[in-house]
Amino acid sequence: MKIAVVGVGYAGLVTGTCLAETGNFIVGIDKDPRKIDLLNSSKLPIYEPGLLELVLRNVKEQRLSFTTDMAAVADAELVFLAVGTPPKPSGEPDLTFLWKAAQDILRHCIGPKIIAIKSTVPVGTNRALAKLFADSGKPEVDIVSNPEFLKEGAAVDDFMKPDRVVVGVRRADLGDTLRELYLPFLRTERPFLVMSPESAEMTKYVANAMLATKISFINEMANLSECVGADINDVRRGIGHDARIGFQFLFPGVGYGGSCFPKDIQALIHLGKSFGLPMRLTDSVEEVNKAQKEVLAAKIRKHYGPALKGKNLALWGLAFKPQTDDIREAPSLSLINALLAEGVAVRAYDPEARANASAVFGDHVKFHDRPYDALAGADGLAVVTEWQEFRRPDFARMRSLMREPVIFDGRNVYAPAAVRKHGFTYYSIGRT
Repeated sequence: MKIAVVGVGYAGLVTGTCLAETGNFIVGIDKDPRKIDLLNSSKLPIYEPGLLELVLRNVKEQRLSFTTDMAAVADAELVFLAVGTPPKPSGEPDLTFLWKAAQDILRHCIGPKIIAIKSTVPVGTNRALAKLFADSGKPEVDIVSNPEFLKEGAAVDDFMKPDRVVVGVRRADLGDTLRELYLPFLRTERPFLVMSPESAEMTKYVANAMLATKISFINEMANLSECVGADINDVRRGIGHDARIGFQFLFPGVGYGGSCFPKDIQALIHLGKSFGLPMRLTDSVEEVNKAQKEVLAAKIRKHYGPALKGKNLALWGLAFKPQTDDIREAPSLSLINALLAEGVAVRAYDPEARANASAVFGDHVKFHDRPYDALAGADGLAVVTEWQEFRRPDFARMRSLMREPVIFDGRNVYAPAAVRKHGFTYYSIGRT
């Protein structure tokens, strides 16, 4: 099948590459020439494990190409819309990029075509887009909804081995076409769920809201556990073995970030308000998460007291989660801003997110190429992202480098007794 993917960010690039891997002919289109130049130079504009190898192989086999020219949609039977929908100050998704892409497609649209919306969009966007094409004399263009459920850092596996595929269509034959496209990824009997476009649009938001709710819930319980002298890891085990609850997304920490959960929670709150419906639980999820991002800074202030100003603190981890270079809404940003405001000198290390963080903080933060380099002369260490390389460090070496042996573990990476055995003062989340 000839497919065009408009937008080569996380969702678009992974979607196009994985579909090329199953024999389809894909052209990735993006208005950002920097992204296209990188891809045409055998480089990625994002960090995503396993993706570069697939891109290079499919480019070599001439199944995958990239361009800035929207005219490339003319030959496509199916067009995926995978452009960004960032939040406005009100929380409402900004569909500027989507509507601009739709207008560009319209100008180059020839004959019957299916346009599949991959972008996360408010309920009703599918219907509005269908009206645009129908009113513009293109009733043969069908609009379907096909939300993505990809986790950054595991996006290739998520696409190749999906939990489920959701499509929103108004005609059964459109569902059949998409089922055929996804069939190579459904061989282990994963469900292909066909529903209305409105239900598909809502499904994406509700899924992310549920996951964000679990994170905010366990973080709030962690803070309470710390107050009463309980260990949240024991509590987590105690509830996680209940099949109705499970363990996923029940790891306490310093809050969620990234490109999806924060904006999708805000979008649901805005949607509810537009109907006069108070979103009490969703509002609370967001408020808990905002507060959780301040927890580590509060522990640091309490430990140092008035002596905090002028201290040197090391940070391990800048990305909002491991296996990505994405720092959007990352807890590290809140912590760094809080420390800089207190007059603290911050020195940081992250395996992949340094360039993105440097673009935000410039020379206000000293960035290092190796984790132990960041510890030299540090008065403390804050662990903010749970990269695997941080899990079994050389504590003796760490203590020899640091001016004061204190660790603020925002992800509960270490066992308290083991760290304290090496002479460290140790703080974590929800444990005493």
